[in-house]
Amino acid sequence: MQYIIKNMLLLVLSTSLWSMDVLEIVDHVNARDDGLQVTRNLKMQLTNKHGQIRVQATAFYRKYYGKNKKSIMFYEKPKRLKGTGFLTFDNFTKEDEQWLYLPALRKVRRVSSSDRGDWFLGTDFSYEDIKKEGKISKEDYDFKLLGEEKIDGHNVYKIESTVKNEQIADELGYSKLISYIDKGSFVARKVIFYDERKELLKTLHSTEITLIENIWSVHHMHMQNHQNQHTSDFYFSNIDYKSKVSDNLFTKMSLKRGR
Repeated sequence: MQYIIKNMLLLVLSTSLWSMDVLEIVDHVNARDDGLQVTRNLKMQLTNKHGQIRVQATAFYRKYYGKNKKSIMFYEKPKRLKGTGFLTFDNFTKEDEQWLYLPALRKVRRVSSSDRGDWFLGTDFSYEDIKKEGKISKEDYDFKLLGEEKIDGHNVYKIESTVKNEQIADELGYSKLISYIDKGSFVARKVIFYDERKELLKTLHSTEITLIENIWSVHHMHMQNHQNQHTSDFYFSNIDYKSKVSDNLFTKMSLKRGR
């Protein structure tokens, strides 16, 4: 009897998930728990079309303040980038704010919304990709549910996100995205990006997704740029959702100081 009841519950659950409309799925993605605060290390391995590899190492901190969040990243390696920092205020009720500190210039530069589609410091991720951390902007896109598929053996929703207008496309550098959202974790296991001309631009694969402190955490992101044959591999380690993150960290002075 318990076996029958368990299977009935699983059937009801899977049916209710399939009956979700696309905006509900997007809301689940954006509401996914990613911790009140987090510290982690990020190693970036950048490979050009000739197979030449560059490695960069950073320390990353993020903290939520209600519906707003602040994050900061400090470069530790290589030597030429050491001291570079990137600060983001992801605001719920007003325009987001981003600042970049380059030690060679000894000044903090504001990153405007019109620059959010620019490549982030030689990687295949944009400033917007880094800021959103897998969340999806309902202000920028219209959505369509294309169905279900399997990615790496996992059941996913296939969602098309189309930019609302040409200005947003110009800012983001994208015309649309095709996202494959895991039905269990609501993490995007794969995202295909199309440029403003609606041509294939790049593909993101997220793998090694595990639970840490009951929070789904991605350990490896592989971004392939199909137009210039460049790739970026992001490896996340020492992911810590428990240690306290000081509010004083998220300031332009801290950005200059390097913590």
